Amino acid sequence: MNGIAKTDNQLRPARSKAETKAEITDSVARTIIEAEAKARDTKTAKIRQARLEMEARAAEAAPSRGRGKKTPKRLPENAN
Repeated sequence: MNGIAKTDNQLRPARSKAETKAEITDSVARTIIEAEAKARDTKTAKIRQARLEMEARAAEAAPSRGRGKKTPKRLPENAN
């Protein structure tokens, strides 16, 4: 050697143009997927909260079930 220390970049083979584009595409795709997942989780939480509130209101507003209508007693057919 000539006394010049080589850096890591000089020791590694240069990346091809295709590898660099693939890394960029991968990075962008992962960012998009993460954003979609975050939006989906936020929407799911919002909808769940609305459903729970709706069920709570429905439970409060529901009338209590009474005994219901009684059917009239039948007279025996041969009671005459």
